[in-house]
Amino acid sequence: MIDVLIFAQAAAGQTPIEKFVNALSSGIALGAIYAVLALGFVIVFKATQVVNFAHGAIAALGAYFVVYFATVLNIPGKWMGSTPQWIQWSLSALIAIAFTAVIGMIIERITIRPMIGEPLFSVAMITLGLDLIIRTFTNDFVDNGTKGLGDPWGPDLWVIGPLRVSYTQMITVGVLLAVMLLMFVFFRSRMGIAMRATAFDQEAAMAQGISVGKVFSIAWAIGAALAAIGGIFSSVAPRAAGVGPMTAFIAFRAFPAVIIGGLDSVAGAILGGLLVGVAEVFAGTYLGSVSWLGLGFSGIVPWVLMMVVLLVKPYGLFGTEEIRRV
Repeated sequence: MIDVLIFAQAAAGQTPIEKFVNALSSGIALGAIYAVLALGFVIVFKATQVVNFAHGAIAALGAYFVVYFATVLNIPGKWMGSTPQWIQWSLSALIAIAFTAVIGMIIERITIRPMIGEPLFSVAMITLGLDLIIRTFTNDFVDNGTKGLGDPWGPDLWVIGPLRVSYTQMITVGVLLAVMLLMFVFFRSRMGIAMRATAFDQEAAMAQGISVGKVFSIAWAIGAALAAIGGIFSSVAPRAAGVGPMTAFIAFRAFPAVIIGGLDSVAGAILGGLLVGVAEVFAGTYLGSVSWLGLGFSGIVPWVLMMVVLLVKPYGLFGTEEIRRV
């Protein structure tokens, strides 16, 4: 919610056009983070039918890995001499994302795969326990404080006409576009088709020779990697001063995007994330001065939007409707 307050304060003194353009750009950038996080939710659910309540903790873990690799070990910078800082930091971030993906695979293999065929409620409770365990370890790592990620862009702005957008926001949107392209290519690959088949019918997929366990493992790796990306970009300036105990709750803020788009829809996750981000920032910009609404009103706007959508479309905008015979 800090980021929305920053946007609202920045809007003070701007002309109506400047206020609208900057609120829209900030909303799209925030929505890009929500969309990436929502994609991670959807990939795991689509392949395994598991709602991963540890998603936020994994997102924070990815950001902590960047802190460790980029600022503590300075990997791979110490081996690259005079390479520009943004390249060194980006490589550290990629290594951190890869490590988080491996953690996702380990989590799936140890705690999720043995639960295949068991009640989904029990599996969901396992992910809730994982959330508490991971957050406890990561909070101990930063001693309940905030650690900067050492990103090279900081609060620097790109100004063109009425538009004032930070470099981090532009990079965040660029990363979302890259993720969308990779997802488009992946779901047309052999493994992507196998994942879609597994999501449709696990038993039929196994009968066709598809390794469901491998699909589960890849899905959790992708979900963890996407969580890490969301955690990283939610922890850098100007949105935040670093990663801390509250970073894990970014996934909770992104959850309405998952429901709005549809729990099993990749396209819906992207659209839902952008809708939620824009709605949240516009509420903070235009309604932040309405005293009787309270400072936290922008934080509940995504949930209000989610309830409105569910009243009209109970399975989300692009979710698959379930048909039950009685």
